Amino acid sequence: MDRIRIVGGKHLTGTIPISGAKNATLPLMIASLLTDETLVLENVPRLADVALLQRILGNHGVDVMVGGKRPGDGEYDGQTLHISAKRIVDTTAPYDLVSRMRASFWVVAPLLARMGQAKVSLPGGCAIGTRPVDLLLMSLRALGAEIEIDGGYVLARAPHGLKGGEVVFPKVTVGGTHTALMAATLARGTTVIENAAREPEIVDVADCLIKMGAKISGAGTSRIEIEGVSRLDGARHRVLPDRIETGTYAMAVAMAGGDVMLAGAKPELLQSALDVLVEAGAEIAATNEGIRIARNGAGIAPVEVVTAPFPGFPTDLQAQLMALMTRAKGTSHITETIFENRFMHVQELARFGAHIKLDGETATIEGVDRLKGAPVMATDLRASVSLVIAALAAEGETFVNRVYHLDRGFERLEAKLNACGAAIERLSA
Repeated sequence: MDRIRIVGGKHLTGTIPISGAKNATLPLMIASLLTDETLVLENVPRLADVALLQRILGNHGVDVMVGGKRPGDGEYDGQTLHISAKRIVDTTAPYDLVSRMRASFWVVAPLLARMGQAKVSLPGGCAIGTRPVDLLLMSLRALGAEIEIDGGYVLARAPHGLKGGEVVFPKVTVGGTHTALMAATLARGTTVIENAAREPEIVDVADCLIKMGAKISGAGTSRIEIEGVSRLDGARHRVLPDRIETGTYAMAVAMAGGDVMLAGAKPELLQSALDVLVEAGAEIAATNEGIRIARNGAGIAPVEVVTAPFPGFPTDLQAQLMALMTRAKGTSHITETIFENRFMHVQELARFGAHIKLDGETATIEGVDRLKGAPVMATDLRASVSLVIAALAAEGETFVNRVYHLDRGFERLEAKLNACGAAIERLSA
């Protein structure tokens, strides 16, 4: 099993190109099941989760062709996927595939909407909490689906098609909003989603569906209205830049010091996180090229942060911010309100010499003057990259084990950091 070796103490200077957003790419790929024409997705990141979803779609009879580079493409330009679900041969998504990636459960919506039935394995537990699918199923029932659970599988049926309806989520759910949005595009009549998630990835998926012929208004607000259509067409769509990758590298620069251009990044996608970084002492400037972040030799200031749905501070940047605050001059507090069990990185950060105390959903971080490199183990995607951030400022060597977690969500992380002066290498087992 691969691991990563990092020698800390190097400032970061240069340019880091931001990849397409994983959290938009996956539902966009799944949306290809809604049409028998080809969906072309540009700027798709090269990630383990993307490759796995290609396998899952292939199980349904979907053909995925990876386009080659175009003239003038740079080294980090994303892939172009040509996805064709002309003929769906199987409406079952088996446990051995769905259990490896929770987002793959969302295939239930387009399969049900287009084929009138779906049999999809329940995704099971997760290292960062249960994240149940009850709200997703509630949204499908609101559109007239008959749903039962048998043998660990969700059996969904709508033999006469889905009908428009009102979906009212008791709490904000990104997965539920994606599910309801996709299902409603082919439902007869009008669907209204109340308390919808407002994340930029929801807007990106809605924009793509509109290009395919869907009639959607209100994406990006808490109320989305969809007027169902009888069929969707193919389309070409470019995936928006990854705001979590942007925030992660911004925090890495704030931790290590230096001056880096995050090329292609869009500040409006993560303004709350950028505001926190400015409060912590980083210098941030938006340009036509992207976002420039710098931190000179001045210390890191402590912050108080509560994670929240967009436009609040993203839960997917909580672990990275905690790593940064381990070196702050003072005491920081981070409260996690989205997922339970999302403090699994705390024990690993302590191996660097960090001082962190947990009380329920709040972590208190006492900044220390120095971190020391150590062997550490990744527990999930975002936790793993928090260990990389800590290692960039730690004295000596750090070995990060279980880096397959990193490969799920960060494209060419070592190459991007090394290009800016980091000392990081992958070691094969």
